Amino acid sequence: MNLSGSDVASKIVQPLLSKPARLPSATWPGTWIIANGLCLPLLLGLVYFDALSEMVRVWSEDENYGHGFFVPFISLFLLWMKRDQIISIERRGSWWGLPIMLLAIGLYGLGEFGTVYALLQLSFWLMLVGLALSAFGRDILRPAGFPLLYLLTMIPLPQFLFQGLSGQLQLLSSALGVGCLQLVGVTAFREGNVIDLGPIQLQVVEACSGLRYLFPLMSLALLCAYLFHAPLWKRFTVFLCSMPIAILLNGLRIGVVGVLVDIFGAGAAEGFLHLFEGWVIFLMSLAVLLGVMWGLSRIGTSAERTAWSNLVLIPSPQRSGRPDDRAALFAGAMPAPLLCGVGLLAITAMASPYLMSREEQAPIREPLLGFPLQVERWQGTVFPLEREYIDALRFDDYLLADYRAGGESVNFYVAYYQSQRKGQSAHSPRTCIPGGGWEITSLQTVAVPMMEGSSQSLLPVNRVAIQKGDAKQVVYYWFKQRDRLLTNEYLVKVYLFWDAVTKGRTDGALIRLAAAVRPGQDEHDADGLLQDFVRAVQPAITRYVPD
Repeated sequence: MNLSGSDVASKIVQPLLSKPARLPSATWPGTWIIANGLCLPLLLGLVYFDALSEMVRVWSEDENYGHGFFVPFISLFLLWMKRDQIISIERRGSWWGLPIMLLAIGLYGLGEFGTVYALLQLSFWLMLVGLALSAFGRDILRPAGFPLLYLLTMIPLPQFLFQGLSGQLQLLSSALGVGCLQLVGVTAFREGNVIDLGPIQLQVVEACSGLRYLFPLMSLALLCAYLFHAPLWKRFTVFLCSMPIAILLNGLRIGVVGVLVDIFGAGAAEGFLHLFEGWVIFLMSLAVLLGVMWGLSRIGTSAERTAWSNLVLIPSPQRSGRPDDRAALFAGAMPAPLLCGVGLLAITAMASPYLMSREEQAPIREPLLGFPLQVERWQGTVFPLEREYIDALRFDDYLLADYRAGGESVNFYVAYYQSQRKGQSAHSPRTCIPGGGWEITSLQTVAVPMMEGSSQSLLPVNRVAIQKGDAKQVVYYWFKQRDRLLTNEYLVKVYLFWDAVTKGRTDGALIRLAAAVRPGQDEHDADGLLQDFVRAVQPAITRYVPD
C-alpha cells in the first residue's frame, strides 16, 4: 500500500495531538520553584534585610515585644495546617496584588527617607500580601488571610507613638496602683508617675507602663479569638477585652509592689521578686482571658453555646487523597501577575542600595559647646547630661544650661541631630516629662512675638504647664528642622521625608526651655520670663542649628 507524504505526517502527528497534556514532572517544578524558592527570598532579603534585622533586635532587647519571636512560627504553623486548602487553589494569580506591591514600595521609600522603621516593616508585610495575591489570586485569602494578618502583631510601634502611649499608660497604671494601695489601707499619693509612700517613692517607669503585658496579651487574644469556636461578635469581644485586662492587672501589680515595699522595703521592687510578680500577672491575665471566653461560650441559645472541650479548636489538615497535588503546587507556568510582581521587587532591590547608602549634606555649623554663656542680660552655667540619657537620646550634639538674670532662672536644652536616620530622632518632651514625676496640666500651641509688643514676627512653640506637688513649671519647646520651626511631631516626620528627597538633609534639633513658677507668682510671670529669654537667644541659635 502506497502512502503519500501527507498521510505519513498525519499518522505521526495525530497521536501526539490526541494525547492529553501532562503537567511537568515533580522532579523539575520549573519556574515556580525558581521564583518561590530562590528569587523571592533573595530579593526580599536584599530589600528588607535592614528592617527585619532591626525588628529582631527590638524583639531581643525590648521586653514589650519579646513575643515577636513566636509570631512568624505561629503563622507558619497555621499555614501548614491549611496546606491542603492552599494546594487545591487554582493558581491563576490576581492583578490586585500589583497595586498592593506598589503601595509597599511607596511605604518603603517613605520609611527610608522618613527614617521610620515601622513603615519599612509594614512595607514588608504588604509585599508578602501582594505576592500571595499575585501568585494564587483572591482565593488565597480564605486559608491564609488570618496567618498573614497575624504577622502584623510582630511589628513594633514607631518610637514616637510608643513614647506617647507609654507615657499615658504610666500615668494610668500609677493611678490604678495608688487606688489599690489606698483600698488596702496603705497611705499613698501620686505625683505624675511617681507613687509617694512616705519614706519611699516608687517611680512607675516605662517598663512598668503595662505595654509588656498589653502587646503580648493582645497578640495572644487575637490568636484565641481566631481559634474560638463562637460567633464573630464573641471573637471580637475576646480580642477587645485583652486591653482592659492587661491595664487593670498591671495596676494591681503596681499596687502589690507598693504593699511589699511598704512591708519589706525598697528591695521588694527589684530583682527576681519584681520579675516573678510580672510573670504571675501575665499568667493571671491569660487566665482571665480564658475566663472571658468561657463566659461568652455560655451566652446565647443552646445551639450557640460551646462546650469547654471545644472552646479552642486548632484547624486540622484535610487530606484530599490525591498524591500529585503537591507536585501540582509548583507545576505549570508562572502567573503573569506574579511575574510582574517579581519584576517590581527586583527593581526595588536594585534601587535599595542607593536609598540605604545615600549621602546626606552635612551643614556647616558651630558646636554647641561654644554656645555663648552671656546672652544679653542672661548669664549661663552649663551642666553635663548623665551617660544613660545620652545613650537613650542618641543625639550628635547637645547643650544643657541654666541661664540667670536678676534672680530669675531659665533652663535651656538643645539636642541636635546631624542625620535623623532610622531610630535616631528627637524625643518629644511631652512623653518624657512624666518620667520625672511631673503631671501635665495644660498643653497648647502659642505664638511668641520676636519683638516685644510686635506681632509681625512670631515664633510658634508648644506651651506645657506641669506640676509636681506644690511645684509648678512652664515649658516651651519646638523643633527646628532645617529652615522650619515646627510644633507638631508628625509634621516633623513629613518634612524629614520631603527634605531628604529634595535637599539631601535630615538634620534638626529639639529646643526646650523651662521656668519655675515661684511662690507668689503665677504662670503669666513664667511666660514673660520665657518669652524674654526666647527673644534674646533665638538670633544665636541659627549658628549652631543651621537653616
